[in-house]
Amino acid sequence: MLSDNKPLYSQILGILRERIAQGEYVTGQQLPTELELAEQFGVSRITSKRALIELEREDLIYRRRGSGSFVKKRDEAKKTVEVPIMPSSSMIISMVLPFVSPNNSLEHMQSVAQYLESKGYYLSIHNSNWSIERERELLISLPKRGTAGIILYPVSTQHNLDVVHALHMNDYPIVTLDQYYNLLTMGSSVSDNAGGGYIAASKLIELGHTRIAFISTVGIQYRSTVRDRFFGYSKALKDNGIPLDIELCFSDLPSDAEGAQPVRREFYKKLVSKLQELHVTAIQAEHDMVALDCLKAALDLGIKVPEELSIIGFDNSDPSAQAEVPISTLEQNYEEIGRRSAMMIVDHLENGTIQQERAIIPVKWVSRESVGPGPELHDHNE
Repeated sequence: MLSDNKPLYSQILGILRERIAQGEYVTGQQLPTELELAEQFGVSRITSKRALIELEREDLIYRRRGSGSFVKKRDEAKKTVEVPIMPSSSMIISMVLPFVSPNNSLEHMQSVAQYLESKGYYLSIHNSNWSIERERELLISLPKRGTAGIILYPVSTQHNLDVVHALHMNDYPIVTLDQYYNLLTMGSSVSDNAGGGYIAASKLIELGHTRIAFISTVGIQYRSTVRDRFFGYSKALKDNGIPLDIELCFSDLPSDAEGAQPVRREFYKKLVSKLQELHVTAIQAEHDMVALDCLKAALDLGIKVPEELSIIGFDNSDPSAQAEVPISTLEQNYEEIGRRSAMMIVDHLENGTIQQERAIIPVKWVSRESVGPGPELHDHNE
């Protein structure tokens, strides 16, 4: 096992050495670029560049400006260079994400990479690109390739249940991040989505709103995040004596809402118009982007926010703060979610602890200008 304080570039260097020695990279083959290595191991580009520079110093590769790094012929490499065989695969943790964006996924990755690095492991990143088939392929292939453990951000908690279950039952280190499989007793690190949904609805109810719509782009059953936010919303209504009106709940919106911007804008204008006909005075959105679409639609229709319609999002993304009417939302602690998932994997690897904990990370209410009094309080204040 590598020491905790061994520089990460040195660990990457060792992996590349091993791959060359074992013939995974053959003579004349181009190695991954600095950027690709940085993404694969969850490190900075400076770190990956340092590893390639050291590999060149050892005369195992040559670098062409503008082209990349290539493996040298064995007889051209210095005979004095020793190529140690490291048990590198046993130190790699793979993170499978449905997307790689500069927002929440980056915070997840950074906190996971930081914790793993502190324990002598390295991180490889794999993008399923919202494909159930691609996710399945990765879940099957990564353990075969020697990956020591997997941190999975599921595309859906309805799919690939059999593969995830098999890995967990075979004591393979796997935990989920952001979502959890309700039917599986395995480790997961998630936000308090039910609590967040409850807080959002409660804030609206306290302000006198009783006609509150819940809007989601995906089906309630499809992801645990959405389901729990909906359940939190439902519980707040029940606790305050307000019936749950299923006509005010919109989920699994048609795919045309996800298309080009003009089509998307028209879709949400029609949706908000329908909500007006249903006498809705507040919208609780599954996440900030839905809230933002509803806000734009309301303003396009001449509906005043929050005077005539209150809107709440979820995530505290940058666009929610920068909107024409800044959107009230719930903030997730992505850094802590990532860190806890990494802790579970390392605990399994080093202590043999089969993970069953569901770590629920608190969310934080962020009050902005998109929420105001409901009709009764509004009329009373006037």
